[in-house]
Amino acid sequence: MLFSSELNYAFRVISFYRFEESEHWRTLSRRNEMQRALEKSDKVGWWSTRLRRGPIDAGKGHAMKPPFEGQGSLFDTTDEEVADSSAPLAARMRPKTLDEVSGQTHLIGPGNVLRRMIEADQLPSMIFWGPPGVGKTTIARVIARQTRAEFITFSAVTSGIKEIREIMRRAGAQTHTGRRTIVFVDEIHRFNKAQQDAFLPFVEEGAITLIGATTENPSFEVNGALLSRCKVFVLKGLTKEEVEGLLRRALTDERGFGGQEVRIADDLLDAITTFANGDARRALSTLEMVVLNGDTEGDVVTVTPETVRQCTGQRSLLYDKTGEEHYNIISALHKSMRNSDPDAAVYWLARMLESGEDPLYVARRITRFASEDVGLADTNALNVAVNAFHACHFIGMPECSVHLTEAVIYLSLAPKSNSSYIAYERAKKDALHSMAEPVPLVIRNAPTRLMKDLGYGKDYRLAHYEKHKVAANMQCLPDSLAGSEYYHPTCEGREAWLSERLSDVKRWRAGTPDDTQE
Repeated sequence: MLFSSELNYAFRVISFYRFEESEHWRTLSRRNEMQRALEKSDKVGWWSTRLRRGPIDAGKGHAMKPPFEGQGSLFDTTDEEVADSSAPLAARMRPKTLDEVSGQTHLIGPGNVLRRMIEADQLPSMIFWGPPGVGKTTIARVIARQTRAEFITFSAVTSGIKEIREIMRRAGAQTHTGRRTIVFVDEIHRFNKAQQDAFLPFVEEGAITLIGATTENPSFEVNGALLSRCKVFVLKGLTKEEVEGLLRRALTDERGFGGQEVRIADDLLDAITTFANGDARRALSTLEMVVLNGDTEGDVVTVTPETVRQCTGQRSLLYDKTGEEHYNIISALHKSMRNSDPDAAVYWLARMLESGEDPLYVARRITRFASEDVGLADTNALNVAVNAFHACHFIGMPECSVHLTEAVIYLSLAPKSNSSYIAYERAKKDALHSMAEPVPLVIRNAPTRLMKDLGYGKDYRLAHYEKHKVAANMQCLPDSLAGSEYYHPTCEGREAWLSERLSDVKRWRAGTPDDTQE
């Protein structure tokens, strides 16, 4: 029997840090703390054995493998996942070595920088940035297996500043024993500023090596101070060839469907590859779905076109309304219209709308484009854009897609002029950086006698009564900016006429004689 105090302490620790099936690999530090607590007595053998076996799953009646063994790596459960035929295909096929990783040869190919770092076990703090399913966590798992450092993970959802600081304190203590600590933070962009700041002093002092993984641009989502101390590695989406190779390996590998005969036509495999859109996890999950729902005859599974069609009928487009891809695609729309490419512009429009973007947001951006990039070259462009905005407001999606398409095509083919935009930017610069000079007296309003006595509006001439409707030699800019020119018209579209008109106006304002004019 356990001594009562030891028994109570053991129960408190176990209940506080219980291992749930869905989160059985939460953090190394927690399990180590439990283990140390239980090992305080030589009479806790049964409890130590029970803890090593893991908790009993009430639904299945068997023990789960403990999340941390040996060096305490985050990813020690992988081998069991692979061995468990009931695990998802993506889990069973997860690479164990760098050579098994699909894609990312620019980083982990033979002789490349990240591979050399991993093989030498000399890792700086780093950020893995790339779309979902390209190997960020997988490479972290490989590092966990190959490194001699203690490997710890944090979750942005479940870890607070208190937990972070506690682990950092222990990592700092580890440095005195000569053992390094690697901290893996999946989806680091979900950590708030305070949480990220908690890592900073320990990264700076070298107490930990931080490995963060993110799908968002780290320059936007990671604190500048923390980012400056990390090496950013950009992971790319897998090519069609790499995804297809992964699928074919899953069909023959014993960890996948190598133990059974699966018949799937090349064109169906290509459809799954296209549907995956460079995401290895999606590709494997889709393959597993079509195989499990294939026609079975004896030991042979045949995947039919109808099954593939049902499983790949609607692809979820990679798009985040608040993330980098949002800004990338709206930029692509703008620049396609600016380059007078209606086909590309309509494609990017479709990408946004079919991903669930608010059509009013698109309409607002198009309205801005109408003045910024078309401007005075075609003054009807703004009318088209505003009308499209109102149409979207009235009827919404999906019907308003045609109105936006009409506006996008019109703006793409319209003559281009950004003279209005440039004129404002030039004037803004002077407005912000020159002296705030008073309005010239001649063009001031004079509603009272006092103002008139002070010279407000003196010598003002109404342009309507002047020759050519222009009051010659009447200065409208402050003295220090007299003669400044902000608007420089182009010769595109309607603006060519405005350019000619401006030349005449300048001559009339200067009072230059012109016998050809009335």
